[in-house]
Amino acid sequence: MKFTYKEVDGILKLSLSGDLIGEDNGIDIIEVINDQIQQGSILCLVDISELRYINSSGIGVLITILTKFRNKGGELCLLNPSENVKKLLIITKLNAIFSIVNDEQEAIQLLKKAVD
Repeated sequence: MKFTYKEVDGILKLSLSGDLIGEDNGIDIIEVINDQIQQGSILCLVDISELRYINSSGIGVLITILTKFRNKGGELCLLNPSENVKKLLIITKLNAIFSIVNDEQEAIQLLKKAVD
């Protein structure tokens, strides 16, 4: 799995691609999140459009990220999941916990509204 991140207008955008199955990538992602939160980030947009597969460890990584942001008074939004990932989020009822949108502008509006 590969990931990139950048901050734009106060929102951390994390892009994931490949298979999110925990392993070392999960630890690396959490380290980046911790660093960004220490620098003051409280809003996170996670682009999962290029994510092919996610297992229970990968779900754990997403829940950890969500928890870290919400504990700081922030919010996280998942952007454009594939059909397979979307089905998994519905089956596990995580679609009730995560904000999931298909449009980046909608996600940015949702995140900014969450902290107003």
